[in-house]
Amino acid sequence: MRVLITGTAGFIGQNLALRLLRAGHEVVGIDSITPYYDVSLKYDRLEILRPFKGFVQHEVALEDFAAVSAIFANTTPDYVVHLAAQAGVRYSLENPRAYVDTNVVGSFNIIELCREHAVKHLVLASTSSAYGANDRYPFVETDKTSFPLTIYAATKQASELIAHSHSHLHTIPTTVLRFFTVYGPWGRPDMAFFLFTKAMFEGRPIKVFNEGKMARDFTYVDDLTRSIELLLEVPPVQGQPVSDADSLSPVAPYRLVNIGNADPVPLMDFIAEIERAVGVTARKEMLPMQPGDVQKTYADSDLLKSLTGYRPSTSVRDGVQAFVKWYRDYYAADI
Repeated sequence: MRVLITGTAGFIGQNLALRLLRAGHEVVGIDSITPYYDVSLKYDRLEILRPFKGFVQHEVALEDFAAVSAIFANTTPDYVVHLAAQAGVRYSLENPRAYVDTNVVGSFNIIELCREHAVKHLVLASTSSAYGANDRYPFVETDKTSFPLTIYAATKQASELIAHSHSHLHTIPTTVLRFFTVYGPWGRPDMAFFLFTKAMFEGRPIKVFNEGKMARDFTYVDDLTRSIELLLEVPPVQGQPVSDADSLSPVAPYRLVNIGNADPVPLMDFIAEIERAVGVTARKEMLPMQPGDVQKTYADSDLLKSLTGYRPSTSVRDGVQAFVKWYRDYYAADI
């Protein structure tokens, strides 16, 4: 099959593209290579994909409708996985307009082009941040999400709603994925696991917010992309739920699916695993909760299991060890 993936220079996009290429599929990549973080890391990710004959990369901004439209017309993808986004909860407090431009306008362009080209299945990345102020655990896809806490979350929810309306009006099979704290090799430098590791190798203190009284449903990147690969083959069909707890829309071939380990890990335990892998005890700067943050995330992954027979299961210890090994190798880091 031919899969168009947006965000192929990104952490998750590159991992998914590599998985699909190794399975013998064609991948059309789109990425604007924004300087939100070190672009050399993005280009190095792409270098791993370039040797595959089935891979074509386009450096285009999603907001450029004409350019993205030409890519769709020239490649006629069977499936689309829309991963590209302006990421980062913290940065959304500083530069909210970037989130509206990419996450709303850019996403609309992709959704509209999926309508024009009648793709077999649109898979759209969202976030556990969509659950906002929800304090009912675990987070279930059918929970109300009326109270986003950041512009980042609000823009991702906006793309969810736009995708639903298009799915209803134009019968586009659409699956929206809510990711839970993804980590692993080639990860983003702005994420906590990367910042902690970098600081430990450099002998600097780490910043621990809410004095460490938080928990996250950490999801290893290989588990996440395996889930996406399987879900690509399970497009929603209106009127055909797989269980009583299915999030399938009553008026569209549209479904929400959590991807998480269903196992919240206390932040201090996660830090301890990084300390173990690096071989140091970190100096910790204990700080209050940051604006827009939540104390706990916890995915109900039963729907993912019902749809695919698969559930993420990589332990934090194994996942952290893999990331730290990659970090040592990539940055030639040592204590």
